[in-house]
Amino acid sequence: MAEQPSFRPLARPELARRVAQDIPDGSYVNLGIGMPVLIAACLPPDREIVLHSENGILGMGPPPSPEAADTDLINAGKQPVTLLPGGAYFHHADSFAMMRGGHLDICVMGAMQVSARGDLANWSLGRAGEPPAVGGAMDLAVGARQVYIMMDHNAKNGAPKIVQQCTLPLTGMGVVNRIYTDLAVLDVTPDGLVVRDMIDGLTLQTLQSRTDAPLLAA
Repeated sequence: MAEQPSFRPLARPELARRVAQDIPDGSYVNLGIGMPVLIAACLPPDREIVLHSENGILGMGPPPSPEAADTDLINAGKQPVTLLPGGAYFHHADSFAMMRGGHLDICVMGAMQVSARGDLANWSLGRAGEPPAVGGAMDLAVGARQVYIMMDHNAKNGAPKIVQQCTLPLTGMGVVNRIYTDLAVLDVTPDGLVVRDMIDGLTLQTLQSRTDAPLLAA
């Protein structure tokens, strides 16, 4: 019988809380479609963090209860959101001007692959005939001051998502600053990928076995 691992990967709400604890007070933050939207419900109450959505919202709050959901108030992923006091709606073009103009401190996005040098692939699996659908990810990847990736460490088939070189179509080159996975937190540095944090019970050797790119201990 195969030896069972002595660690438990983070569940998605736990991973969202892990990312949230690293977002500084006063930050303007875009939460990407998918897993990153969970962060909105995990932000520390003692910090003022302003959430942005590329469809033209600034000042989003936590998700509403089902009975309080307003179908006219949605994020870029078409999920109901709330608006905090002082929040605002604005034109889609103005929202993209904010993204492209460097006015976002952090963007948290999902990914299909991230390379050792911070290249990001998060919009296409490269299937034949797949229509282009990069959306606002490209603008966010190059426009935000810091790009955080939130994802599972490995694909459903076990393949590493942190790779030496991306094989999928790129969203941006050298844009990722930090990677949060269900196993670890890694910084993209000029020297390579530095492991800043790991879940309890996980060793660097085991983490490396699940990662295609070389890892450095902090």
